[in-house]
Amino acid sequence: MLQALSVASEAYPLVKTGGLADVVGALPAALAPHGVAVTTLIPAYPALAAATKGAQMLHKWADLLGTPARLLGLSVGGHPFLVLDAPALFARPGGLYGHDDDWRRFAALGRAAADIATGILPKRRFDLVHAHDWQAAMAAAYVRYAPTGPDRPRSVVTIHNIAFQGQFPATIFPDLDLPDEAWAVDGVEYYGGVGFLKAGLEAADAITTVSPTYAAEIRESRFGMGLEGLIQARATRVSGIVNGIDPAVWNPATDAALPARYTARTLAKRRTNKRSLERAFALDRDDGPLFCVVSRLTWQKGIDVLAQCLDGLVAAGGRLALLGSGDAHLEDAFRAAAERHPGRIGVVIGYDEPLSHLLQGGADAILIPSRFEPCGLTQLYGLAYGCIPVVARTGGLADTVIDANQAALAAGVGTGFVHTDVGVEALNHAIARAIAAYASPSVWTQLQKNAMRADFSWGDSGRRYAQLYAKVTSAL
Repeated sequence: MLQALSVASEAYPLVKTGGLADVVGALPAALAPHGVAVTTLIPAYPALAAATKGAQMLHKWADLLGTPARLLGLSVGGHPFLVLDAPALFARPGGLYGHDDDWRRFAALGRAAADIATGILPKRRFDLVHAHDWQAAMAAAYVRYAPTGPDRPRSVVTIHNIAFQGQFPATIFPDLDLPDEAWAVDGVEYYGGVGFLKAGLEAADAITTVSPTYAAEIRESRFGMGLEGLIQARATRVSGIVNGIDPAVWNPATDAALPARYTARTLAKRRTNKRSLERAFALDRDDGPLFCVVSRLTWQKGIDVLAQCLDGLVAAGGRLALLGSGDAHLEDAFRAAAERHPGRIGVVIGYDEPLSHLLQGGADAILIPSRFEPCGLTQLYGLAYGCIPVVARTGGLADTVIDANQAALAAGVGTGFVHTDVGVEALNHAIARAIAAYASPSVWTQLQKNAMRADFSWGDSGRRYAQLYAKVTSAL
């Protein structure tokens, strides 16, 4: 069985700030049927204190990039986890990211991953390291420069969002414990500084993105965020694999967060969830269309455009429930809209996992007007729950939602509403199309059934990752 070390800054169910954790948490079960055993490495944040109590100590570093550290082993849901316990780096208040020494914190994660993959644990052998996003990408660089020769483990780097690259000043290079040769254009140097994601992409045996469309988009300057040249140069090693969702976690038939569980055959039960959602967001009770948003409130997500569409949405008979946080001016804009339209717009600033499930299980449609979206998971949850996605045609949104135009409706394949431009006019038109379809119960019910038939479980995605792993390790 092929042994893979998956390295990330977060993984569900131990610690989560976003969709990255869901993907990393789902990979072990997705790959197991295809002959791949995945061990997941993450940092020991304070949130993991209970889970790591009594965990087995597997290794000690007296000096891991300037700090002592331990490696702990535990099992979660039958899957093996390794936890990097470096209190000076990770046992601190505040969020997972945004600390002044993030370069040291996540370089240490990468160095630890490379040590593990190249044999620091005598009884554990790894054929491949799979690093996720910039926080883990240095694992591929450390493996590349490790003194292991041609039998080194292979590496895969997955870009979940190329906009976040981990760029730091050149002054940190001496503290990264890398050979002098790594300071090069084809190494870790990036525009005179150190680029963590760039270093991983240079070192990786294979590069993946989280959707085929995004894999093509990041070759363009509009989406490549300065790395498009590198992506073009390594094009033969770049592929896109759509994320899946875990049906054990996201399934309206079994979801404990829903007051009423349902299937495509019992859609009427969703009304109970809708009533509960109205109460949670202090919305008027009526049978008109209820839109939802579960998102970071940022420019990338097109939330500034949505804010300009709210008055029109309400005037057309719609309501909105929003769960999210992000840019302060956008948070303020939605709070102001809720004050202008009491009972029609409800806003919860923050994140609440059970509430996010209720939104998918109770709202009629979910709005995702992203300017770019590598994959997106909320539209996949929406499809699974019959919460119809209204999305921009970009990245994974374009790959997973079939526009309910006249031909698609006639063919019985439409699953949502897709707008090409991310602008007020285009989004207003998409919302109007959704409201018009909602006015016809038979059309809307068919859309929900189409959406819920779509299979975005990890079955096919797991198979494709396993095939990629086999390809890059075939020379071992």
